[in-house]
Amino acid sequence: MNVNVDGYNICYKITGTGEEYVVMLQGWGTDLGVYDLVADSINDKYCFVQFDLPGFGGSDEPSEAWNVDAYADFFCKFLEALNIKKATLIGHSYGGRIIIKLAARERIPFEIKNIVLIDSAGIMPKRSFKQKFNIKKYKLIKKIVNIKIVYALFPELIEDWKNSQGSADYRNASPMMRKCMVMAVNEDLTELLPMIKQDTLLIWGDKDTATPISDAKLMEEKIPNSGLAVLQGCGHYSFLENPVVFKSIMRSYFNL
Repeated sequence: MNVNVDGYNICYKITGTGEEYVVMLQGWGTDLGVYDLVADSINDKYCFVQFDLPGFGGSDEPSEAWNVDAYADFFCKFLEALNIKKATLIGHSYGGRIIIKLAARERIPFEIKNIVLIDSAGIMPKRSFKQKFNIKKYKLIKKIVNIKIVYALFPELIEDWKNSQGSADYRNASPMMRKCMVMAVNEDLTELLPMIKQDTLLIWGDKDTATPISDAKLMEEKIPNSGLAVLQGCGHYSFLENPVVFKSIMRSYFNL
């Protein structure tokens, strides 16, 4: 299904027939179908909403670079378009960033009942001396390759260098979405965590290298009403890597 939200064509689907809503906020670069397993774990009793954020999956790309707050603003409009006044929010990776932002706000136009964060982003890792040095080197080289005469002399070499930089998510993103991603990863949300008042379940893979288990432990420490469930031997997509245990955790948390 599609819905127009603030001029953007947004793909979404709803499964389940329960009276209470659960809304899934996706990880970076995914499409809504990735989270079918999450929906199937509880949609026998809940009305489960999956959708593609602007610039993700089949939804329109934002017309300008959005930071996390802009995505949070959009999400409020999306729920309004679906006439959802109260919902439990589940966020994977980047989706967790949006939820943290919303939960920390003094006022939002809907009520967050509970929160589930799955391998959530939001905590900026401390950079080593080597990482800081590499960032400075990258910025210097970027300035050089952006000089028109240099590009004119070595266009293919420069394009190869540009395409080799950053994570796979960054390389696969459009120029607009790369700007959005840079703004997100350079923002640390640690200070917002104590402002989250909702009961919060953290589900994490102990082998996650994108958002390490240390992030989960810090979130558990900082979020007042939170608990952590660890999926052994799983990475950043822990819910896909161990679906049986994940489903068991979800059904226990949602009293099913």
